[in-house]
Amino acid sequence: MDKLRGIFLPFPTPFASDGEVDARAVGSNIARWNETGAAGYVALGSTGERAHLAERERLTVVEAAREAVPSDLTFVVGIGEHSTRATIDEARRVAALGADALLVITPHFYRSQMSAEALAAHYEEVADASPAPVVLYSIPQNTGVAIPPDAVARLSEHPNVVGLKDSSGDFVGFTETARLVGQKISDGSARDFALLTGHASTLYASLAVGARGGILAAACAAPRLCVEIYEAFVRGDAERARSLQTALVPLARAVTTRYGIGGLKAALDAAGYAGGAVRAPLASPGDEARREIARLVEECTGLFAAGQKAAGGIE
Repeated sequence: MDKLRGIFLPFPTPFASDGEVDARAVGSNIARWNETGAAGYVALGSTGERAHLAERERLTVVEAAREAVPSDLTFVVGIGEHSTRATIDEARRVAALGADALLVITPHFYRSQMSAEALAAHYEEVADASPAPVVLYSIPQNTGVAIPPDAVARLSEHPNVVGLKDSSGDFVGFTETARLVGQKISDGSARDFALLTGHASTLYASLAVGARGGILAAACAAPRLCVEIYEAFVRGDAERARSLQTALVPLARAVTTRYGIGGLKAALDAAGYAGGAVRAPLASPGDEARREIARLVEECTGLFAAGQKAAGGIE
C-alpha cells in the first residue's frame, strides 16, 4: 500500500501539431515531473482524454509513459469498458505493458441498472481476473454512476482491490467511505486499503478523514505545491498545509470545473510543460482565460518557492 500513498499526477495526453499523440512530449513531461516529489502517475484517466483515443493511441501513451516512469514511482493506467468481459480483456492487455495498478472506471452505459450489487459483482470479477491490482474509480459527474460507500467497503475485502479514487466531490460520502473501510480494516476483515481523493480543492480535508493522498489534475501544473500540502500534513504542520490548500483552490477550480481539460493543458503550457490542444468536441480556453490561468499558476509556484526559502529549503 505504500506505493499508493502521496500525490499522483493524472497527466493529460499531449497531441502534436497534426493531432496525433505526441509520445516524445509524454516522456519529456514525465521526466520533469520525476523531480517534483510526486509518488507516481496515472495514464489515460479522465484528464488523459482516454475517451477520445483509439486503442492504438492508448497503447502509445502507456508505452511512452512506462518508459519514462522510474521503477521507484507508481505507474497506474486507467481502463474500463461497458462490459465486464471487455474490461477484463483490457486489464490483461494493459497489465502486460507494465502497469503497476489499474484505475478501473465504473461501467455506465446502462446506468439505471448499475446498483451497488451490480457494481460490486463487476469489480470482483475484474479483480479476480486482472494480473495487476485494481483501484476503483468513481466519477459520477462524468458517468452518472457513483460507487456507494458500502460497496467500496465490501470490495476492500478483495485481495486484488487495493484502493479507490473518489472524484465525486461528495465529501460526506467520502467520509462515510473512510469510516466503513476503516471498520473493515480494524476488525481484520479487510486488508489495508488506499483511499485517494480526486479533488485538489479538498486534499487537506480528505487527508484529515483518512485519505492516503490524491490523484489530482491540478498537481500536474503545480506539483510541488500539492506535494508540500501532503508532506506538511504528514509531518503535522497543519498550519502550512491549510495555508497552501487555500492557495491551491482557485487554480484547482480553474483546471477542472471552470475550464476543464483545456484549462489544465493551458496551465501546463504556462508552467513550461507540453500542454497544447484538446480534441473536439472539447475546446481550449480563450486568451483572457489563458492569462487568468497563467496568473494562478505563477501565484502557486511563487507561494511554494517563498515557503521553501523561508524554511531554508531550495527554491
